[in-house]
Amino acid sequence: MAPQQLFRALVSAQWVAEALKTVRAGQPLQLLDASWYLPKLGRDARREFEERHIPGANFFDIDHCSDQTSPYDHMLPSAAHFAEYVGHLGVGADTHVVIYDASDQGLYSAPRVWWMFRIFGHPTVSLLDGGLRNWLRQGLPLSSGKSRPVSTEFRATLDPTFVKTYEDIKENIESRRFQVVDARAAGRFQGTEPEPRDGIEPGHIPGTVNIPFTDFMTKEGLEKSPEEIRRMFQDKKVDLSQPLVATCGSGVTACHVALGAYLCGKPDVAIYDGSWVEWYMRAQPEEVISEGRGKTR
Repeated sequence: MAPQQLFRALVSAQWVAEALKTVRAGQPLQLLDASWYLPKLGRDARREFEERHIPGANFFDIDHCSDQTSPYDHMLPSAAHFAEYVGHLGVGADTHVVIYDASDQGLYSAPRVWWMFRIFGHPTVSLLDGGLRNWLRQGLPLSSGKSRPVSTEFRATLDPTFVKTYEDIKENIESRRFQVVDARAAGRFQGTEPEPRDGIEPGHIPGTVNIPFTDFMTKEGLEKSPEEIRRMFQDKKVDLSQPLVATCGSGVTACHVALGAYLCGKPDVAIYDGSWVEWYMRAQPEEVISEGRGKTR
């Protein structure tokens, strides 16, 4: 079987700058700023977008484009909700979507939206390597103010193989049908550093492996090479030829694991959408592995 041709997951700042100068009738380009921050950081992503963004970008609100009925933050929306939302942002069937965020890391929340487009059947989606951080470092143009998207029609169909539920993860503790990588910082995984959300203690799901999402990037905030990423998975004894699922705090930084595997030629990593917040809330105390307090009831 011939290897699958994958759409390029990363585009450079220079590529985007050039593409913005070129009229592309065949495949329109739409930039989306998908910045999102934990509430404790006190950053207002939409306000920051209005102060400065890449020319032509629209703002993608992860909290707004989500399942509003879920008790957990920014869980996947329905296909109909996603289609309506991104259609209003100017994304159509032929659009090449390029996603970035304005985080200090380079990319933080943008891979979540990259994954969302793919799970809803739109493979022509890329990430701006290094995010706004690298764009600024290169002195490239900026715009300000509210964006004025031109609505279009978008059709979405959910591919359920890209997402895992609490029940899937719980059953896997015994069956070991798939490997699970947790993208949170080492201290949160081990149970020695606090979780950023009130009422949630740190720790991890039994049998999971820890690769913090920041390990996928260089100190400049650019994505590491596929060779470096492959070695990182090998060092953690993660077999990219076998099924793999990623988790984190609430389903955002887990998508860095999916991106890293994709760059190594593995496009089928699923995300545990509820991630640690849901697991901690629903699991039995013995299913919360921690060097700290753990779960007592």
